Amino acid sequence: MAEHRSMQRAALLDAARTLLSEGGTEALTFPALAERTGLARSSVYEYFRSRAAVVEELCEVDFPVWAAEVASVMAAAGGPEAQVEAYVRTQLELVGDRRHRAVVAISASELDAGAREKIRAAHGGLIAMIVEALADLGHSRPRLAAMLLQGVVDAAVRRIELGAAEPPADIIDAAVSMALRGIRG
Repeated sequence: MAEHRSMQRAALLDAARTLLSEGGTEALTFPALAERTGLARSSVYEYFRSRAAVVEELCEVDFPVWAAEVASVMAAAGGPEAQVEAYVRTQLELVGDRRHRAVVAISASELDAGAREKIRAAHGGLIAMIVEALADLGHSRPRLAAMLLQGVVDAAVRRIELGAAEPPADIIDAAVSMALRGIRG
């Protein structure tokens, strides 16, 4: 029975990723989850109490995987400046990944304070990845610089997500260029 519940929960999370990828947070509804998984709508409530709970669990499951990808590329980079580029570029290249949609959904207004805090803490872990590289580059306040650098990444993510007139590759290159110039100056 526990294995069946685990499989159903995984199917619901996969369906949620697909819905978020195809239509954003508005597409993530319990009737849509039920339809995608073949469950009764009332059964979806046995697994999740709200849309916010679905998004929160997606972030708990997907964010560490996503962050590990960023960390892996950063670890392979040669030196702190290359790590900064890897940090920015990898996050932005992952924007199209279905797992990223859940991370983007964290700004959805229906999330409760507890969910927002858990997600903020996970995001803080991502920011912590780049602090050492910024310290190695001589920043006197590397944590602040890391938060500002993440602001550049977040702005580029929003630009890509909005389907901007510029191709995603151009947005990524511009964000990397801005980040690298910013860390030097």
